[in-house]
Amino acid sequence: MRKLKPPVQAIIFDFDYTLADSSRGVIECINFALDKLGLPLAADAEIRKTIGLSLPDALVMLVGKEYTAYTDEFIRLFIERADEVMTGMTELFDVVPETVATLRNLGIRLGIVTLKYRYRIEAILKRDHLSDAFEVIIGFEDMPAPKPDPSGLLTAVERLNCVPQNCFYIGDSVTDAKTAQRADIDFIPVLSGVTPRAVFDDYNVYTILEDVSGLLDLAFLASSQARSSNAE
Repeated sequence: MRKLKPPVQAIIFDFDYTLADSSRGVIECINFALDKLGLPLAADAEIRKTIGLSLPDALVMLVGKEYTAYTDEFIRLFIERADEVMTGMTELFDVVPETVATLRNLGIRLGIVTLKYRYRIEAILKRDHLSDAFEVIIGFEDMPAPKPDPSGLLTAVERLNCVPQNCFYIGDSVTDAKTAQRADIDFIPVLSGVTPRAVFDDYNVYTILEDVSGLLDLAFLASSQARSSNAE
């Protein structure tokens, strides 16, 4: 665990299993693509373990490296089905709206960096009346390389007009932990996904939370609260 952080400028979130549960949609879309390719369908539990990976990596994890020639068609089929069902099959966690509103009221700037497509995130946030909550959304189509490459996260920090030392990245997976580490940004894992707590022992994390609502109990918010009160 790290010591108390200076006043926080921004908090940047992963999306899947951090802010929302899209597992039903991912399971549907992956098995749709596998079926169309004539490959064996994957078990729900195995697909859930791939959430947070890029689609090429998910394909390898589910069916093996010998099927990498199918990657482009797998991605095309996944996106085709996702455009039909993913928004409707994705649910924000119940704690998200209040958590986001409180952080914004404290003057903390918010962003999202995810391997999901930005337009899909925007559709989900619009549906749930949170379109204005996040100043920056970096999706897969915005990254020169997928996470854990830090470029997407560093772009979000730059667009928020902040510095890495005064930001947090919040995520649920090893991929997120590696992304934050490579960007030299403090990382807070949440246990709302499928990654066990013990896995994060291998990473230098600020703290570990059950879900994003735990952010509101952290000591660093006291300084943000004070700044917000003084501004009023």
